[in-house]
Amino acid sequence: MGLSPAVTTLCENPDDVFLDVAKLLLTYADNILRNPNEVKYRSIRIGNPTFSTKLLPIKGAVECLFEMGFEEAETHLVFPQTASVDQLRLIRESIAAEKEQRLRGGQASAQGGATASVPITSSVPSQPATPVQQPPSLESSMNFLVTLQSNFQHVMVYENPEIQRKARSCIPHEQLSSNAEKRMKEAKEADPGCKVGKEDFVVLELLRWFKQDFFSWVDALPCSRCGGRTQNTGALSPSTEDLRWGAQRVENHFCQTCQLSNRFPRYNNPEKLLETRRGRCGEWANCFTLCCRAMGLEARYVWDSTDHVWTEVYSPSQRRWLHCDSCENTCDKPLLYEVGWGKKLSYILAFSRDQVVDVTWRYSCKHPEVLSRRTKVQEAWLLHTINSLNSTKQHSLGPERKKELTDRLLVELVEFLSPKKPKPGELGGRNSGSLAWRVARGETKAADSDASKMISGFVFTPTEKEKSDKLLHIRYDASKDEYCRVSNHSEVTPGWDQCVWQTEAVFRKVESDWQMVYLARTEGSSAGRVSWKFDFSPVGMKIKCVTVTAHSQTFQSGTVCWKLQSGQTSADFSGDGEARPFPSLSGSAEFVIVAELCGGDGDAAWQHAQLFRQSLKETDDASFEILVQLENA
Repeated sequence: MGLSPAVTTLCENPDDVFLDVAKLLLTYADNILRNPNEVKYRSIRIGNPTFSTKLLPIKGAVECLFEMGFEEAETHLVFPQTASVDQLRLIRESIAAEKEQRLRGGQASAQGGATASVPITSSVPSQPATPVQQPPSLESSMNFLVTLQSNFQHVMVYENPEIQRKARSCIPHEQLSSNAEKRMKEAKEADPGCKVGKEDFVVLELLRWFKQDFFSWVDALPCSRCGGRTQNTGALSPSTEDLRWGAQRVENHFCQTCQLSNRFPRYNNPEKLLETRRGRCGEWANCFTLCCRAMGLEARYVWDSTDHVWTEVYSPSQRRWLHCDSCENTCDKPLLYEVGWGKKLSYILAFSRDQVVDVTWRYSCKHPEVLSRRTKVQEAWLLHTINSLNSTKQHSLGPERKKELTDRLLVELVEFLSPKKPKPGELGGRNSGSLAWRVARGETKAADSDASKMISGFVFTPTEKEKSDKLLHIRYDASKDEYCRVSNHSEVTPGWDQCVWQTEAVFRKVESDWQMVYLARTEGSSAGRVSWKFDFSPVGMKIKCVTVTAHSQTFQSGTVCWKLQSGQTSADFSGDGEARPFPSLSGSAEFVIVAELCGGDGDAAWQHAQLFRQSLKETDDASFEILVQLENA
């Protein structure tokens, strides 16, 4: 049998490097094999000096631990009780055999033994064999350096106390804090072992406020004279005032009706954006990152070479960085861009006051593809440049802060080595911006037509309490965008798409101007469909009675068709907000609720069929409610 991929990669190291790291890996494995019931041998602290200096930098070493069965657990790698000891022994014997062969002076079983180890600040996975490429030009490297330096300098604006004070005056921080405490209490009641802290809920509240109440998206400005549509027809010369606020580029949004040029300066100064409160992703991420810092959150500005920017916020309770996209009101869905939007990623860098980090690998589940596109600069040059910038920036920091940054970086590097799997909320296309703008950027749907097959649908099944009470009570609140299991200590699940069985061409629309929210089909689609599934057979129960309350609204020729299906039985019902009982389901063990949206007229046809339309100010009304009384099967 051939060597595993990780052991093969490990064998590419020169003899002295291989022998040192093999000794360490064999020790980890033997400790578990000899002491299977000793918990201490099943955990490796990432910040341990031996691990961070002798194992982490070596190509293939951490990958071998993953192949043995170790898993990530915040600041440690852990060999769980459920892991296969046989798999551990298999990898251990492969390493031991290679070690014995090298000690005897035999030929290495894998070629490429002259590769040197890299510093621990490297975050680039092992690169697969590729054809020799023309080395990047000096001009390309210098342009990249300018980008690094420019972003590193820009984020220092967020640290200005006066600008932070101005930002805080715009933020309803007391209300956001109160909402965060309430949501945290609900989460703790639903899951007493929850490790999410108040700061995490503050981030969620800040994202929601920023998207719904504060900032607005601009494709084309309304005409300042007649209020009609304009078209971006090119650039205008920036004024002295524009340049003062960092607007090197000014767009000409021309009104054909009035023959008037409406100026749209693309401001780069977050202080000015607190006043204008509009723009595209550049302005959104810029101003939102400032708001995070003003709220006392540790945040960094994230630059993507494929033309997008967003924010990362550090979670002290989870001890990791959270992806936050204010344009999409999205948190902790880093694969959104590659899987959902279909972006071909290459370089993604995170900038904070103390550090720049190459975080590309957090946002990709296709590491080899990304590596093949990283041709702007040499990896060694990028690593050296980032290290130099960080060394300069951190020169005046105290030892405690330096250690804190190093520990965090080590945790990130381990995270990057293991590609993630997409979550349900990362499969959809982009929502911000007009359809034409998203189509032009190729960000309307997943790059892979089979992406939706990666995730199985959500099924509501009774918890122990719901089984004991013989009652399942589900409410969805569109304004809060969350499901509440009333009969299970009011357990809350945020995100309309997190509890659906199947969905096609449906998204959540927030109308900031009208302060309304609803589900609709995506622009350009002829129909949308969403369903919710309930199954009681796994817990040995059946339905006594079911009552469903659904709200939908149509305009012009739009239609919404509601169905409740169970086996061969199908019943239509209206979304008029009245509670509808279904006595025919008595004795059944499962059912599915389906809503189909179609019809409508003109360019806004997609808006003419809506589910759960609700005011953002109505935070206590359920838009969708299911009440199921149960009995033993």
